[in-house]
Amino acid sequence: MKPYEKGISLSIWTLSWPIFIEVFLQMLVGNIDQLMMSQYSPQAVAAVANGNQILNVFIMLIVVMSTATTIMIAQYLGARNSEKLSEVCTVSLAFSFVFSSVAAIFFITCHEWIFRWLGIPPETMGDTSMYTSIVAAGLPIQALYYTLVAVFRGHSLTRITMYVALVMNIIHIITNYFFIFGHGPIPGLGVLGVSISTWLSKLVGLVIIVYLFTRLLSVKAKLSYLKPFPWHTLKSILRISVPSGGETLSYQLSQTTIMKMVNILGLAVINTKVYVYIIAMLCYVYTIALANASQVIVGFLMGAKRQGDVSKRVWHSMFLAICINVGLAAFFYIFSDSVLSVFTSDSEILELAHKVLFVEIFLELGRAVNIVMVSCLQAAGDIRTPMLVGIFGMWFCAVPLSYLLGIYWNWGLIGIWIAMAIDEIIRGILFVYRWYSGKWRNKALIQA
Repeated sequence: MKPYEKGISLSIWTLSWPIFIEVFLQMLVGNIDQLMMSQYSPQAVAAVANGNQILNVFIMLIVVMSTATTIMIAQYLGARNSEKLSEVCTVSLAFSFVFSSVAAIFFITCHEWIFRWLGIPPETMGDTSMYTSIVAAGLPIQALYYTLVAVFRGHSLTRITMYVALVMNIIHIITNYFFIFGHGPIPGLGVLGVSISTWLSKLVGLVIIVYLFTRLLSVKAKLSYLKPFPWHTLKSILRISVPSGGETLSYQLSQTTIMKMVNILGLAVINTKVYVYIIAMLCYVYTIALANASQVIVGFLMGAKRQGDVSKRVWHSMFLAICINVGLAAFFYIFSDSVLSVFTSDSEILELAHKVLFVEIFLELGRAVNIVMVSCLQAAGDIRTPMLVGIFGMWFCAVPLSYLLGIYWNWGLIGIWIAMAIDEIIRGILFVYRWYSGKWRNKALIQA
């Protein structure tokens, strides 16, 4: 038995705080990226932002779809079925590589058509095309990295992935400085520089996590596990990843639709939305980590046939998430002027943001429940419910109500935020009812 494989942790705190730091680092470095590019040129910022607009949709799909690997690893560990762990890992890596390679080819060959459809300014088209082509070529690297991260999380080794993410982000920031602005014999490369930096940091991250995978885990990734091909394992992975990925894609499209409504309301409203959204992310970033940790715990307990212990863990995580989300939202509402002064001194924006942040308190109540419940239902094997409830809420509640309240009734951004709050609360109620009904029981994705 290799190090760290004596058993997995079922402590929500032990599992969640490294994930929180990892997610927070990703958010922070993304903002630092934009800040560094803004020091180079506005056109460079626009090029990178437009490239990421389409690339991030796929990257989010990779992250969400890797959830299947985490859940299945956790359930097989709970069932003490070590023989299946290597098979799941190998199939997940193979699927991720093939899927991401096809996506890379698509983006490299078709991105200019997509950018023309999006209306990218001609003066930034060259840099946007270059950035997208280079970063897209590295999508298989990112896919393999996130799959191995999922394997470590399934083993409850969240601190390992946190350390790797920390190293990656430090390398990314340092190489950004050298390649964007130039230093010594290295010329300033601008957009080409940030493209190389992104590629290099992801490659280093993959090398490190592959090394740790071979040293710390007894799980193997071998081609022999694909002969004959275990279609049943791939089917189980797709059973989780396809609905989860579809829900994520649907969410992105619905938010894009709502953003188009916000754009109608003018620049001040657009900026207010951007600032409030940044504050909202701070409210729920730890809840994302909490949900990921709960997913590992629920998956393990379901695999171990300990359904009696599952509900207590889920309710505890949900109430903790509510306290954190609502507490932070209330704090930001009370001190909104002080917090928003970091971004702007515009009195119109400050007044509107204060009103919107009051609605945000109720929105975070529903969002806390949804984030945790979606992860826990997926880990329990109840895959279709989050997808169906999510699509219902997005397209039959959030989008039409945003138009009705925000545009048709002319309530503006406050109306749109009320619509999104109603959507979150309704979905939260449906998820609580689903869990309370007990229909998630006996839905473990694997057989002990």
